[in-house]
Amino acid sequence: MPRQYVVLAIGVIAVSFAAIFIRLADAPALVIATYRLCLATLVILPLGWARSGKEMRRLAHRSIVMALLSGAFLALHFGLWITSLKYTSVATSVVLVTASPIFIAIASRFLFGQRLRRHAVAGIVVALAGAALIGYGNWRTGTESLFGGLLAFAAAMAVAGYLLIGQRLRQGLGTLSYVSVAYASSGALLLVVTLVLRYPLSGFSGATYVMLVLLALVPQLLGHTSLNWSLRFVPATFVAIAVLGEPVGATLWAFLILDETPALTEMIGGILILAGIFVAMRSTSSSEMTRK
Repeated sequence: MPRQYVVLAIGVIAVSFAAIFIRLADAPALVIATYRLCLATLVILPLGWARSGKEMRRLAHRSIVMALLSGAFLALHFGLWITSLKYTSVATSVVLVTASPIFIAIASRFLFGQRLRRHAVAGIVVALAGAALIGYGNWRTGTESLFGGLLAFAAAMAVAGYLLIGQRLRQGLGTLSYVSVAYASSGALLLVVTLVLRYPLSGFSGATYVMLVLLALVPQLLGHTSLNWSLRFVPATFVAIAVLGEPVGATLWAFLILDETPALTEMIGGILILAGIFVAMRSTSSSEMTRK
């Protein structure tokens, strides 16, 4: 198998462990999010400064503001998603947060005038139907589970904002420079919010600290770095479709490690969401190929 596909597979497997590490960390959700971004920043920022320091120093004021805004969306995403795992199952949370391509497609239509093909619209409708089915199952389970599902769905909207801004910024900015600024601003914002709300940043068990470090090293650095590296050699649409394996992997790990068995509504709804995203992304890719 070509090296780029091996790296891509490693990236997908790595990010699929995020929900498991979060569940096993006995700490408030915002604290977990803060540790994840701050620890990742401690590694990425020095590397980014060493390799792209000149580019980062020459950033225009508008680019800095946009990168900071992107970091705010990323902070909101992690805050919402990690909190959702405190209320609902891994399967529900990870499948719903994967719906970000749907919001990107909708936002691109209204913000940038990108036309949605009929297949893309059909994919969006199917994905939203799957989300509604999961929501119905959560509602029957209890209000806490429904609240967790809504948080995960909102987290998908937040990461869509992060990716949309990043798409525009990276046209004139290297990946490492952009990620360094976005991670640093996101981690700083989460740290400030955590301190203002007086959440403890210490006093946890050794096992929790291990999970926090693993969360930063495995899904954030190994996972996302592998996915970003793969984009240099593998078509973006293929990478995006491969990432749909994350909720499948996360659900499997939750079953094996946490003894969480997904409900029927979660399985059917999850399949609908992933199928809808797949159809929408394939349609978008075909449209771009036609324009080229």
